[in-house]
Amino acid sequence: MKKKLTIRDIAAQAGVSPATVSLVLNGKGEITSETRTRVLEAVARLEYTPRAAKTATDDTETLRFLKIAKHGHTVNRDHSVFISDYIDGMSLEASRRKYKLEVVSFEGQPISQIAESLTGSAVSGVIALGTELSEQDIRLIQAVGLPTVFIDTYYDVIDANFVDMNNEDAVFKVLSRFKQSGFERIGFVASYVETTNFKLRRDAYFKNMARLGLTPRDEDVLSIESTYEGAYSDMVELLRSGIDLAPCYFCTNDVIAYGVIRALREFNVRIPQEVSVIGFDNLPQSATMEPSLTTIEVSKRKIGNLAVTVLDDIVKSSDRQPPVKVLVGAELIVRASDVPPPVPSAKTGSKSKIKVPAV
Repeated sequence: MKKKLTIRDIAAQAGVSPATVSLVLNGKGEITSETRTRVLEAVARLEYTPRAAKTATDDTETLRFLKIAKHGHTVNRDHSVFISDYIDGMSLEASRRKYKLEVVSFEGQPISQIAESLTGSAVSGVIALGTELSEQDIRLIQAVGLPTVFIDTYYDVIDANFVDMNNEDAVFKVLSRFKQSGFERIGFVASYVETTNFKLRRDAYFKNMARLGLTPRDEDVLSIESTYEGAYSDMVELLRSGIDLAPCYFCTNDVIAYGVIRALREFNVRIPQEVSVIGFDNLPQSATMEPSLTTIEVSKRKIGNLAVTVLDDIVKSSDRQPPVKVLVGAELIVRASDVPPPVPSAKTGSKSKIKVPAV
């Protein structure tokens, strides 16, 4: 049986006294930022999750949402709409359950500093935007001991609470759409920016291609930056290299799709006549651009709503609760950026390849 950890174990790992560990975990005492960070990192390494004790001064009616932009490649102005949708869902459910919701934004701060800001906070629970967080980051925030739910990310093997979109289900819908339209060669525009949802979509692409009896080609899996300008610039470079384009692409998100489409147009590639494109997120611009973008819609308000529901159950429970991991299903929004491929000619027997010349 695994030994139950104590604050003495944390103290030994951090090289401080048990009393210092207790002060850090309870947000008390005049502890230097360096020492507090060292203790929190030790807590995260040992996966020690203390239960924060409530005091008479605790504000039991407040939940805090942490809007965290660790590197800003995905949590940025381009995605402000879906952050607002998360907040709308949280706010409505928090109000229904008699909580106040406060929103605190962090841009570029160390995660240890964000965790430190929570120690001793007069809040009942925390919802953290996990889009850009690593496994270690999640453990650091958990180490504070407050009931916490992470949204827009998901880890199978971390004992934490997650509410996220069902990426595998969503990608299956995209690839099924392409296959039903007659495509067999299906490309994927991935991103080298590290986020969990990007990785899950990449994994889901390969898994679902196999599930549908399709064979992915290495040259049809592109990897580009995740901001609009970055995606556009990277795609331009790929087109200049003279890549052999697939007849259709699933893009990791809508912003990447916008950059890809802009680059393709500059090289006189017609969409959807020559290359079909499907995105992910259903941002407002997807409906108004030309051509309008076929994309995946996942209710961000529902995710926000469920995060508060899960958090409320944890806050009100007198016993330690097992981790809750919720995945919200997706809907394919069909618009004009993808169409069935042209009927193969008797001469070629397949769709002709699009070769973009180097410039």
